Amino acid sequence: MRDRADFERYVEQRSARLLRTAYLLCRDWGTAEDLLQTALAKAWSVWRRVGDDPDPYVYRILTNTHASWWRRRWRAEVPTGVLPDVAGEDMTGEIGTREAVRQALAGLPDRQRAVIVLRYFADLPDPRIAEILGCSVATVRSQASRALAKLRVDPATVAAITTGS
Repeated sequence: MRDRADFERYVEQRSARLLRTAYLLCRDWGTAEDLLQTALAKAWSVWRRVGDDPDPYVYRILTNTHASWWRRRWRAEVPTGVLPDVAGEDMTGEIGTREAVRQALAGLPDRQRAVIVLRYFADLPDPRIAEILGCSVATVRSQASRALAKLRVDPATVAAITTGS
């Protein structure tokens, strides 16, 4: 049986990776933090019943909560396209690649984006992704194939995604 200390250890060890996954799903750090907090609150409410490996359960909460938020989200708000000036080394190329990856992911349907994020950024195997998304392994593979086909328009973006950049 799981206890509070076990949950705290899990959150301490996995929160950074879960936050990155949440960000890749929603593409906004503030929303990603809210999404992760909501997912962890839901996980805590049933923590005693979660099995030995809580990752699939928490990833599923993340993807399902994101999908339900996306369906309800008010779409009249438009983020700014101008980034603030940043002092330091020139990371224009890296930022450009990251932005290209974000835009490419944003252009994918929710299910395909979730499969790509869980496969290449969370580094999960297809059976685990299928368990998280509540579908078959064949569906995961077909969604990944379709997503990568859409992304192949820009080979640099595909390379950046599949290497986890």
